[in-house]
Amino acid sequence: MGKEYDVLSRVSEKYNKMSKSHKAIASFILEHYDQAVFMTAARLGELLGISESTVVRFASGIGYEGYPEFQRALEECVKGKLSSVQKMDAKYGRSSQSEVLTSVITADIEKLQHTINHLDPTAFEMSVNTILEADTIYIMGLRSNGPLAEFLHFYLNMIRGGVVLLKTSSVSETFEQMIRISEKDCFIGISFPRYSMRTLKAMEFASDRNAKVIAITDSAHSPMSLYSSCNLLARSDMVSIVDSLVAPLSVINALVVALCLKCPQEVKRNLEMLEETWNNYQVYLNDEINFIDDEPMLNYSLRREEKE
Repeated sequence: MGKEYDVLSRVSEKYNKMSKSHKAIASFILEHYDQAVFMTAARLGELLGISESTVVRFASGIGYEGYPEFQRALEECVKGKLSSVQKMDAKYGRSSQSEVLTSVITADIEKLQHTINHLDPTAFEMSVNTILEADTIYIMGLRSNGPLAEFLHFYLNMIRGGVVLLKTSSVSETFEQMIRISEKDCFIGISFPRYSMRTLKAMEFASDRNAKVIAITDSAHSPMSLYSSCNLLARSDMVSIVDSLVAPLSVINALVVALCLKCPQEVKRNLEMLEETWNNYQVYLNDEINFIDDEPMLNYSLRREEKE
């Protein structure tokens, strides 16, 4: 693994056993390492309201000889991130628009293939069963992961009740929204680099309350795996300033399809009830497609059950 892996994974892997003040430093580093790289130990401590000596001990505690060595490791990490624009220019700079299109789509196909080869089928099946059995499902994904969380929330809400999308810029508000979470519930955290500490803290809270925790992330070394019962891993890196969400979205789509096939009658009832509501309240026009009758997956599943 490279130096970028070393510094971030050291912080995330030791996070669970850190003291409160060291967790505060770790949280800032994981989410704002591009700012921390320019800070002295004294400045970082001042920003977080802790002593300079605590910051120095933090660096030693994760395996560095001192804060300067830790800061150099952060510098290597930031260099790797900041060079993404140059990498993109080197890869696509002289390409035509159609070549860029082909290259990006080909890269996404490779990520999908990597995801197929590395996603644990047991973890996937466990996730499906956990979602089906949970009383309430809490979903969280922030920043560029927001669309993934919203997509999953939209379709899970079609399948079953008791689905909560946690969407806030405040950690305290997040805890307020999930204050009733218990061992009967499920928390789904979606996070890809740069990892969201707000999502990680929500997962920690869910784990402390003995809820089942599912992580949708990019690697077993992701800090999201610290508190998860099972990990659904999808490749997301890309030689670009834009994160590729194709593979994560495909994994989420597979989750939705698997859940539909587990309870087709309930899904059909929910969709029929929704369509009846649309009709009663004139929500949509008559020229729109009747997606319930034309849904091939549900019809196939129902026809198969009728034959059996």
